[in-house]
Amino acid sequence: MPPAASKISQRPDNDALRRSNSRLWSWKLGVAILVVAALLVLSLFTGEYSIFSAPDGAQMFSLTRIPRTIALVLAGAAMAMSGLVMQLLTQNRFVEPTTTGTTEWAGLGLLFTMFIIPSATVLERMIGAVLFAFVGTMVFFLFLRRVTLKSSLIVPIIGIMLGAVVGAVSSFFALQTDMLQQLGIWFAGTFTDIVAGQYEVLWIVAIVVVIVFFYADRLTVAGLGEEVATNVGVNYNRIILVGTALVAVATGVVTVAVGSLPFLGLIVPNVVSMFRGDDLRTNLPWVCLLGIGIVAVCDLIGRTIIAPFEMPVSVILGIVGAVVFVVLIVRQTSRD
Repeated sequence: MPPAASKISQRPDNDALRRSNSRLWSWKLGVAILVVAALLVLSLFTGEYSIFSAPDGAQMFSLTRIPRTIALVLAGAAMAMSGLVMQLLTQNRFVEPTTTGTTEWAGLGLLFTMFIIPSATVLERMIGAVLFAFVGTMVFFLFLRRVTLKSSLIVPIIGIMLGAVVGAVSSFFALQTDMLQQLGIWFAGTFTDIVAGQYEVLWIVAIVVVIVFFYADRLTVAGLGEEVATNVGVNYNRIILVGTALVAVATGVVTVAVGSLPFLGLIVPNVVSMFRGDDLRTNLPWVCLLGIGIVAVCDLIGRTIIAPFEMPVSVILGIVGAVVFVVLIVRQTSRD
């Protein structure tokens, strides 16, 4: 091909890249970052314990408030991103770790690890939760391949049923091993117990987000279906495995460190896609920011609504998420 022709053929790709970058970075994103930053600053200084008047206020600030806020950021971004990836790979807007059983599988892995290794470290518990979450998500995908009627409502129903079965197994196993109370604490979904030395495993989530951004284009293509992905040279099965592994790592880590954050991966991607479409690369910063913001707001409500006591974030997220889930189902049904 002549050099001139080569330049002409490359120009559309360069133009597309510039358009993508312009959509990714904008003044609106800057405003969103400032709003979320303000919420996080408010979180740092919210609590019954006065960090200004107490003699050990500075120490408490560094041991509890800062780790808690960092955990808010990492957990919110992780679960929102997991929902976005799962919705792309399944081509279904009702799918996220809570509606596919991934969270329940992670909990079962955590329970099994604690039974085998009673004094398991945080890293060992994380490995167990991640492995079980990966297996559970793959089981969900295998079920989808067997189902002929893949309507938008059948897919999450399958996931919720699988999650219910796994949750029942976990409860029975916990009852037989005297760990039922611990199981309830693990699934509480609260940041109350986050202190320095117990949250650092969440930094793995930051690496996962970077990897998702690196694979963004291939994940987006895989979301168009196996036939389209194969035609453009993308190894569909490999991308499904990579996406599943990333979701499993994020879900397993958050389950071990924080607990269950229900419906976060359902709410955030749907809200973002309403305004920005379905491109993963340009949506990922917005999804992470909105996930962080929602978790921060829910945590602030939980810390103040019944002060000096705290309400778990999972309770507030569960209420909001259930309402959003019903609204989405009604909208989808009316369209059909």
